[in-house]
Amino acid sequence: MSKPPFGFGPPDPEKRRENDPSDQGGQFGQGADAFNQLGQMLSQLGQMLSQAGNSTGPVNYDLAKQIALQQLGSSGEATIGFSAQGDSGTAVRDAAHLAELWLDAATILPAGATTTVAWSGRDWVEKTLPTWQRLCDPVAKRVSGAWVEAMPEEAKQAAGPLLSMMGQMGGMAFGSQIGSALGQLASEVLTSTEVGLPLGPDNTSALLPANIEKFTEGLERPGSEVLVFLAAREAAHQRLFAHVPWLRQRLLATVEEFASGITVDTSALEQLAGRIDPSNPSSIEEAMSSGLLEPQTTPEQKAALNRLETLLALVEGWVDVVVAEAVGDRLPGADALRETLRRRRATGGPAEQTFATLVGLELRPRRMRAAAALWKLVGDTHGVDQRDNLWTHPDLMPTTDDLDDPMAFSERLGEGETDPIAEVERAQREADEERGKNKPDASGDES
Repeated sequence: MSKPPFGFGPPDPEKRRENDPSDQGGQFGQGADAFNQLGQMLSQLGQMLSQAGNSTGPVNYDLAKQIALQQLGSSGEATIGFSAQGDSGTAVRDAAHLAELWLDAATILPAGATTTVAWSGRDWVEKTLPTWQRLCDPVAKRVSGAWVEAMPEEAKQAAGPLLSMMGQMGGMAFGSQIGSALGQLASEVLTSTEVGLPLGPDNTSALLPANIEKFTEGLERPGSEVLVFLAAREAAHQRLFAHVPWLRQRLLATVEEFASGITVDTSALEQLAGRIDPSNPSSIEEAMSSGLLEPQTTPEQKAALNRLETLLALVEGWVDVVVAEAVGDRLPGADALRETLRRRRATGGPAEQTFATLVGLELRPRRMRAAAALWKLVGDTHGVDQRDNLWTHPDLMPTTDDLDDPMAFSERLGEGETDPIAEVERAQREADEERGKNKPDASGDES
């Protein structure tokens, strides 16, 4: 269960007894105590609304950011012992530079990052929040809108300003949950692209040294080796996102497409309403996180989810193969690190599970191993150039069925049925011919 919204908490019994008129006996003291509690509740409500900012959307992101940063506190600062001077920024940049040199020989895609930075957990929250807003808003809008859609028109008119307040409280409830999840993710993630989505600024590789240092504990590998391996993964992701123009938009748009089809069983609203105590604002958050308003998956959403999982698997599988080829025998523990990260991505953590509830999907490449096997087969059989040229256009990418039978996909490539360059050139010729047919004859218009 999520924490109570910001500004609320259980009353302190010790403090209440210090000034409790009921200790003197009599009904007046009890009545005064009730009025005092009501006044304190209204005061806390006003304080909460004022501290939460002026967000008017379906999610109060001012509150989400506030909770996430408070949860992190002073932890997550980018201090690390990978260099003799303890300069984490220098250590990260040196690791990224070495990783980029190795990647140049493993892929035809050039370096995608123009900047490499060391982030603290607080940096991660601030830099990735705009992308999370794009991902979470559609879901929150659909779920929170179910309250109003289910009400009769007469009830809507009678409720009046109360609807606005309920919307604000709902936005705060979502903001509280998202803020808690962001705070937890910020204490776990190792790089800006670890969840498989381009969350940070364009052309920026970012590693979180404090989290990497915690991750390194117990691996029995040198910290510098782990840092270079993770820098290579981050750099490989950035090469894809920078030089495959359609990829970033396709990933985020597929999440939005999934969210746009969300429907809520409004028959559960009556049961949900019975759980809400008007005198206890935290009951709104508890009711919304109870699962009664869990979105119903439609066939269209299942199709979008399938496309998203396949694309995430293809991204992560490609990165897995390219990094393995790039580091080769240069890092003795590369194979062990590769398997550790595969399992980490496959199982996810508590924060990812929280977002699975909030966004309605899990940002995990379920078929990463199958995708890695396909990319490895294509590269070994047809070469790196043909493997990487498949990213030229989304229509050339392997499908879910291809992950089930990578050999058949490889054979089609060998037979010339899926020549990336030829397909793109053919599509361009057809488009040029079509434009030529539709172009008016200027000589015929002369008088």
